[in-house]
Amino acid sequence: MPKLRLTTQRESIFNNEVISKFELFNSLFLTLPFYKIKDTGTLLPLFFKSCEEGIANGAKPAEIIEEFFAKYTSYTDRKDIIDLLFRFIQYIERQVVLFDAVEDASFTKLNTTDEQSTLSFILNKNADNRPMLSKIEKLIDELSLRLVLTAHPTQFYPGSVLAIITDLTKAIRDNDLTLMNSLLQQLGKTPFFNKKSPTPVDEALNLAWFLENTFYFAAANIQQEIDQNLDEYNLETKKILELGFWPGGDRDGNPNIHADTTLEVSKMLRQILFRCYYRDFRVIKRRITFRGVEENIAKLHDVLYQNAFDQTCELHDISDELRDNLNKIKDTLLAEHGGLFVDLVNNLIRKIDLYGNYFASLDIRQDSRILRNVHAYCRENKPISSLYPANYDQLSEAEKLALISFKEATVVYASEADALTNDTIEVIKEIKGIQKRNGEKACHRFIISNCQQASDILQLIELFLWNGWSKDSLTIDFVPLFETVNDLKGAAAIMETLYSNPFYKAHLAKRGNKQHIMLGYSDSTKDGGYLMANWSIFNGKTSLSAVAAKHNIQLSFFDGRGGPPARGGGKTHRFYASMGKEIANKNMQLTVQGQTISSQYGSVESAEFNIEQLINAGLTSGLKEKHNILIDPDNKALLDEMAEDSYKAFVDLREHPLFVSYLEKLSPLKLLSQANISSRPVKRNGGGEMKLEDLRAISFVTAWSMLKQNVPGFYGMGTALKNQENAGNWDKVAKVYADSDYLKTIVDNCMMSMSKSDFVITAHLANDKEFGAFWTQLHEEFKLTKEMLLKLSGQPTLMANYPVDKKSIATREKIILPLVLIQHFALEKLQHDQNEKDQHALEKLAVRTVFGIVNAGRNLA
Repeated sequence: MPKLRLTTQRESIFNNEVISKFELFNSLFLTLPFYKIKDTGTLLPLFFKSCEEGIANGAKPAEIIEEFFAKYTSYTDRKDIIDLLFRFIQYIERQVVLFDAVEDASFTKLNTTDEQSTLSFILNKNADNRPMLSKIEKLIDELSLRLVLTAHPTQFYPGSVLAIITDLTKAIRDNDLTLMNSLLQQLGKTPFFNKKSPTPVDEALNLAWFLENTFYFAAANIQQEIDQNLDEYNLETKKILELGFWPGGDRDGNPNIHADTTLEVSKMLRQILFRCYYRDFRVIKRRITFRGVEENIAKLHDVLYQNAFDQTCELHDISDELRDNLNKIKDTLLAEHGGLFVDLVNNLIRKIDLYGNYFASLDIRQDSRILRNVHAYCRENKPISSLYPANYDQLSEAEKLALISFKEATVVYASEADALTNDTIEVIKEIKGIQKRNGEKACHRFIISNCQQASDILQLIELFLWNGWSKDSLTIDFVPLFETVNDLKGAAAIMETLYSNPFYKAHLAKRGNKQHIMLGYSDSTKDGGYLMANWSIFNGKTSLSAVAAKHNIQLSFFDGRGGPPARGGGKTHRFYASMGKEIANKNMQLTVQGQTISSQYGSVESAEFNIEQLINAGLTSGLKEKHNILIDPDNKALLDEMAEDSYKAFVDLREHPLFVSYLEKLSPLKLLSQANISSRPVKRNGGGEMKLEDLRAISFVTAWSMLKQNVPGFYGMGTALKNQENAGNWDKVAKVYADSDYLKTIVDNCMMSMSKSDFVITAHLANDKEFGAFWTQLHEEFKLTKEMLLKLSGQPTLMANYPVDKKSIATREKIILPLVLIQHFALEKLQHDQNEKDQHALEKLAVRTVFGIVNAGRNLA
């Protein structure tokens, strides 16, 4: 009953604080005279109505739009029609911003932490249980959470608009109508579209805004609460939260990132951090005006100011110097001034402990195929050429492992390397300088994507030893990234080989016997479908955890999660809370990218809430250490069979001769590069025809979301469940679902994907000569999956257990319905011969609709 009342209360808050306010502010918004067509705001509601009625009647997008113009306007010229559609797009994408701001303004009212999973509740509950307190202390000592910000191209809001959302959210929360009106007018005049693609440094600067304005405060606030809770029970505290950063370091498939980019970003992160420190220090200086601290205050002022603003300042790790001066000030305050303002000093010390001289650890990532080429290039030069036979690349893996000798050397390069090879060599050398200037943690991980064998990692270690590094001071963690279904199956065997290698074993010992392993959700879903991807990662984590435990290795899984469930997103904290003791789960690491950053970490309040959710998930999972029933042989066999059935259905679909052409012709896939939101290309092979294997998972998922079909987030689930029902195993499936939080999370996130799908919009394709049968196949699987998931979960509708989320999604989908139809209208017209001018206008029209659709979905790309 209490749960029901809570749900009802949240729905009431959502209706009053979000829906009602949005409708009120939107009515004011539509009357603002932004554009040269004065009646845009008047015509837009009529356009909405036409879109809804047209879709309900099964009309094609072009028919709906042409009928609207004939009925409500006098426009007949193509230019006038496209011009008004652009005005509609501009209004609607700003309506999405308004809804975001209204919803974010009610965040604290809508979201409350489950008190029973918090550290304070757990400690209070076990206050008189010393053994349990010791267990909690041990868990805290082992627990860690690393959030890694990435520049993956899923953020369609430019920085200027994100800033307006922040200010508008505050104005709504404060009921400041005058400021709201000004901000809405500013929003109407602020462009959403970049004229050119950002550089990697631009991307880094954009993401650094979140470091400076939300994470800097949120992480420190959470750490302060942890410190206070543990201190109350005389338990040792520990830094739990870490931040990571990929812009400027992630060169996998991005030819625009070079060693000097990495260097520039590392310096930028350091300087922004010291500006944050200096901002805090000025408050300290203004308050602590007592005798006995003058010298330390002066020293801190000079060193913080120089590091924050002096571009010529000699850089080195000064975190110990900062702590030393702050602790002397703290001691003086406690001894001579009754501890007045000591909390301000403690706050800055805590931040220095969290962020050091680097703010966020800059990860380096490169594809194994590039790294193999670099290794081959080095082998051509002296003295390395004498260590390896000419046919090394043709040898078996075992033969390669026998030849890798880890000899330190200085390579004498006799020939010019290609750009990618040269970049790899230069960045390996540059990491040492970054560590010297910013501290070891500033840049200590090299991630090998597409890792397929142990030699991929061991050869990279050799590259370090040949380019300025020594065995005794190799302060680098080598992180394999396993992405495809097959890679995940072989991951445990690769790590067994590595852990058994004498050199690698000794290296890990120097690194505290800690191993980071990255798992990719995006590419595994694109490779094997939704259920197989999740199940492969679950099995991979299980086997990798067992191998690590066998070798006494402390394992940290680094989950490469995107925004939508099809790329590992959704209710992420529930995944971590649902793990059993068979999976290493005390060191949680995950990528946070694009819209997930702005929607979940865009304010200090939302950042604190979502970080706390993840930490609480780690706490509850670690303390329960419950057995995961999916490990049991019968249950595992059942899920293995379901995953295989789902995989077969998805692969059969992928191999359909119309699969790629369906996306090319009916979605804006080929046009996504014109969005100018990323420094990375849409696909890996630059030019050439569109091939599925070259297509990035982000573009792949985004294309399906534009069609409102979200195939990667559900396809194959219905087939897998129906096959079990037909085999007489439904009761077994239902019991596993009832007993497994992990399977429930998979199902819930699948429902989220399906809730953002609407096959009614493309129902006219059922009669299409070319794609009719293919569309019908997709629709039948959607209907089957919906039927089977509702039967399994016992819910009357998709996401019925999350009524507020369900209503939020429905409202957002309603707002952007006209954008979807405009996009399909433009793409349909582009399939026919157009003059160059009209083709350019239609392409631009289609691309512009992507912004509002993705932004409304918040985790669609």
